[in-house]
Amino acid sequence: MTERKPPGTSFQSWVDSQIARGQARGDFDDLPGAGKPLPLPAGEESTYEWVVSWARRENVDVLGMLPPALALRKEREDLAGRAAGLPSEAAVRALVEDFNDRVRLYWRRPQDGPAVPVVLADADDVVSEWSRTRPAPPPPPPVAPPQPPRRSWRRWRRN
Repeated sequence: MTERKPPGTSFQSWVDSQIARGQARGDFDDLPGAGKPLPLPAGEESTYEWVVSWARRENVDVLGMLPPALALRKEREDLAGRAAGLPSEAAVRALVEDFNDRVRLYWRRPQDGPAVPVVLADADDVVSEWSRTRPAPPPPPPVAPPQPPRRSWRRWRRN
């Protein structure tokens, strides 16, 4: 655990002293890429291109980087795929209702720029798609016929 900053010490001098102690201990020796310059963007890379390449490199979901309307439209396209992994019809309906609540909330907020239409999802359509693509349940195991009661020889024995 890192030590706490002592009272009365500025944050910058405290950080600088920690870095100096780490250098003295050799914590920064033999790091990968040590002594090499940072890679520069290739040509005229825009901020957008840099963010996309970073997201690909770090395996980040780009859905969170989209504007709200486009993220909702993309989520609506993927709704059937997300519903496929759910165990029950009630869970599928809850997923669709949660999506529709967020769409209604989007409609109520003032929008920056041009309005992008986002359509509510129909729960019945998603449920029918879910049930159509759902694998058939496995057949129940066969029930063994009941065994006749075993007779005890003790009962037949005379005293």
